[in-house]
Amino acid sequence: MVSGDTMNLANLVAWGGFGLSVIFGYVANKSHFCTMGAVSDVVNMGDWGRMRAWLLAMAVAMLGTGFLIYSGSLNLHDTLYTGGPLRWLAILVGGLSFGVGMTLAGGCGQRTLVRVGGGNLKSIVVFMFLGYSALLTLRGIFGWFRVNVLEAPAVTLPLDGMQTLPALFGLGEYQWLFAVALALAILIFVFKDAEFRSQRDNILAGVVVGLVVVAAWYLTGHVGFAENPDTLENTYFGTHSHRAESMTFVAPIGYTMDLWAYWTDSSTTVTFGIASVFGIGIGSFLYALIHRTFRWEYFTSPQDLFRHIIGATLMGFGGVTAMGCTIGQGVTGISTLALGSFMALFSIIVGAVITMKVQYHMLMREN
Repeated sequence: MVSGDTMNLANLVAWGGFGLSVIFGYVANKSHFCTMGAVSDVVNMGDWGRMRAWLLAMAVAMLGTGFLIYSGSLNLHDTLYTGGPLRWLAILVGGLSFGVGMTLAGGCGQRTLVRVGGGNLKSIVVFMFLGYSALLTLRGIFGWFRVNVLEAPAVTLPLDGMQTLPALFGLGEYQWLFAVALALAILIFVFKDAEFRSQRDNILAGVVVGLVVVAAWYLTGHVGFAENPDTLENTYFGTHSHRAESMTFVAPIGYTMDLWAYWTDSSTTVTFGIASVFGIGIGSFLYALIHRTFRWEYFTSPQDLFRHIIGATLMGFGGVTAMGCTIGQGVTGISTLALGSFMALFSIIVGAVITMKVQYHMLMREN
């Protein structure tokens, strides 16, 4: 294989990520798929419709990822979520920060991109501050605190290098079977509700988001896995981490801003994650254009602007520190059954719930 072939492979992975994300963005706009909204609906109204859609996405992703692992199309050791030490403090603090941030900013990273495509000017501000905060946390001043304080207490569990739920119970070789069992349990919970079974948009959202995550694992973990002609070692092409990746949006938004800032630098390239950022926004825009739902939205007060800036900054810091967002950890990471992903998901939801309760009590006090 020559270098031109590897470049073509990297481009294929990036374009594939773009295509999958266009589908994601289109369906997310159509169905109003929103993980922050799902938590808010449960806390404030007792409505589990969008939460069941999120759970359905997790179940579909688990089933598909389990199949990829069983068929040998995905090496679970080569993902960000399952290997290395368990950075428990960083995950918990990052998750809490992200949960608080997405509530203040009116949505997570994925929802921000969808709203940008729909004409929401507030989300453009969130995008910029989220991306800059993510960069500061990846390799800037926030990064020092992340690495030297939050990641310092990391532990390596004696699980044969696999920090997953099945490995915790000594069933690492049955990862796919464990995934099937857990996914089926979630599906039973999701579809036992008669009202949800009639909600076509929520069902569509859950199925499509889950399948997109699985397709992305296959694209980066199988299609993009080839021999590097320079090192003669197998390498993952087209991803920023040079590992198998799937849908996640906080760090990629930071990488997108980095690409824009250093556009003339020949060493910068459009990776799977960056292409996914563009795809979500364009997919959402296409839906808004076709169905005439595009409309400009803007801040109603300086206080509204301030809340969104603080929320975006917390999301950028939290998403990188927790190694993912409500999609990156809450669906993609969960599909690998990684222990850290379950911890991150729990802490994100706790952070969001606490913030919603505080906001509610403040509103009641004002009235």
